[in-house]
Amino acid sequence: MWLEICNKQLDDLNMEKGAVQPASWKNVKITASNGLMTIDLIHEYRTWGLNKLEEVQRVYERETSDMAQQFGENHFVPLALYNTLGDLLETLGKFGDSKALRMRIRDEIQKTDKIGQLYYIQSIINLAKSHTKLGEWVEAQQLYEEILKRFKGTVDQEHQSTLASMANLAMIFWNQGRWKEAEVLEVQVMEMRKRVLGKEHPDTLTSMVNLASTYQKQGRLKEAEKLNLQAMETFKKVLGQDHPSTLSSMANLASTYGDQGRWKEAKMLTVQVMEMFKRILGQEHPDTLTSIGSLASTYKDQGRWKEAEELEVQVIEARKRVLGEVHPDTLISVGNLASTYSKQGRLKEAEELEVKVMETRHRVLGQDHPSTLNTMSNIASTYSKQGRWNEAERLFVQVVETRKSALGKEHPDTSTTTANLA
Repeated sequence: MWLEICNKQLDDLNMEKGAVQPASWKNVKITASNGLMTIDLIHEYRTWGLNKLEEVQRVYERETSDMAQQFGENHFVPLALYNTLGDLLETLGKFGDSKALRMRIRDEIQKTDKIGQLYYIQSIINLAKSHTKLGEWVEAQQLYEEILKRFKGTVDQEHQSTLASMANLAMIFWNQGRWKEAEVLEVQVMEMRKRVLGKEHPDTLTSMVNLASTYQKQGRLKEAEKLNLQAMETFKKVLGQDHPSTLSSMANLASTYGDQGRWKEAKMLTVQVMEMFKRILGQEHPDTLTSIGSLASTYKDQGRWKEAEELEVQVIEARKRVLGEVHPDTLISVGNLASTYSKQGRLKEAEELEVKVMETRHRVLGQDHPSTLNTMSNIASTYSKQGRWNEAERLFVQVVETRKSALGKEHPDTSTTTANLA
């Protein structure tokens, strides 16, 4: 039924294209998948790379406004374009703007009965993703639970949309440190995907990787290693050694090796992933830069501060060029370098970077975002190392109280900060 609705909308759209013919239509790509129509305006712009997405954003805003005037604000054409604009804003790290736009899309869909239940559910899913990016776990959890209730009785329990929503809810539990609840859902999703899609389907393998991550957080490293190794070998077999999913699974296994103190194996895999990303995606692709950052982290775990520092500086400069100075990924890189300075006893340099990151995160993500709180906790630790006890205590108390409110007393991050305060 969903695909029938989608196909009817595609037919209607083609009729309207012939009747209205705005100039922008020549650059529109329309696709249908799982009953959903998506419209990618001037889709060839995506080949420009992330450093051009600011320009793509301006084009989307202008053209989507024209489409809204042509068809009406709550027509599925501008709404589909607004949805892609929300994705662009998220890619640019503009999570607040993306959330505001997605709330608007949801509200517009609620005003009309012409679009259908599926598009409303998709609007809720996208809004939940925005809440997740902003660290608003409670709001995201409520939306994913609403989605699962809407699916219940209308789609099969093992439908891919249901399983994807269960996996997303598990991720929310994971971010809240609710490992057992996350594990229960992840096991369910993995087993159902094995049954419905098969053991070697990429979605099944992704479920295994998610479960492995939960095991790793619980310190169940042998179980995590077994799943990550199985996923990596199967990804290689099904998708090939150079596929991004294969490389990501190799990076996950390297992380597990690192947590086990198997530095040589961790480094070998991480270097392999980095070199393959460089060759396949280029020196400054986000996945390449993430792999370089992972190698820096491996060096840091071994106390090889200078080598870690060199790589971290390289990642910062590249991310500034590609993503901009205030993008969340750039700020993560700066925070990593600050940590390396702190490990070397270069506390003044660490403090300067940490304060800069905190102020930017406060402005871009908000005071209560987990990343902002992490930075505040890092600054408090730096103050403590400098003997600035009062300043350290004031920040630690602020972080503890905010985490208690947002995450609960039992969350690992709350417990860690409470221990630092003691």
